[in-house]
Amino acid sequence: MSKALSLDLRVRVLAAVQAGASHREAAERFGVSAASVSRWRMREREQGDARPKALGGDRRSKRIEAHHEAVMAALGPDGDATLEEVRRALGAQGLVFGFGTIQRFFARHAITRKKRPRTLPSKIVPTSRSGVRPGSKGNSISTPSA
Repeated sequence: MSKALSLDLRVRVLAAVQAGASHREAAERFGVSAASVSRWRMREREQGDARPKALGGDRRSKRIEAHHEAVMAALGPDGDATLEEVRRALGAQGLVFGFGTIQRFFARHAITRKKRPRTLPSKIVPTSRSGVRPGSKGNSISTPSA
C-alpha cells in the first residue's frame, strides 16, 4: 500500500509556493506532481496545515451503521428474515445496501443467519462417523457385530 509523502516535504513545497514559485515550478523542483501541490495548498487553507488524511481502514460501514435500528427492525420480530428479505425491506424505506454490506453488518454485530436452534449432540448414539475411515469395519453403527 502506498504511503503519504512526508509532512516535511509538504511544508517545503508550500513554502516555495508562498515565496513566489508557481505550482508547476515547485512540483518540478521537489519531484512531486503539480496536482499534489494544489491539493496540499487547498488542504492547508481548509484545515490550517498540509497533514495527510488517514490511509486505509473502513470508510463505508458508517453508512449502514447510521441505520442500525432500521436494519434490526427489518429482521422482523423473530429475527429470522433472510438477507434478501432484509434488503427488500430496507429498499422499501429508501435505504439501498448491497448483499455483502448487510452480511458484513451482521458479522460485526454477531447476528447469525441459522434458521433453527443448534441441537446438542446425542449422548446415547454417535450421530456421525467422524473418526472412521471409509471402508473400515470399526465403530460401524449400521452394521451390528456378531
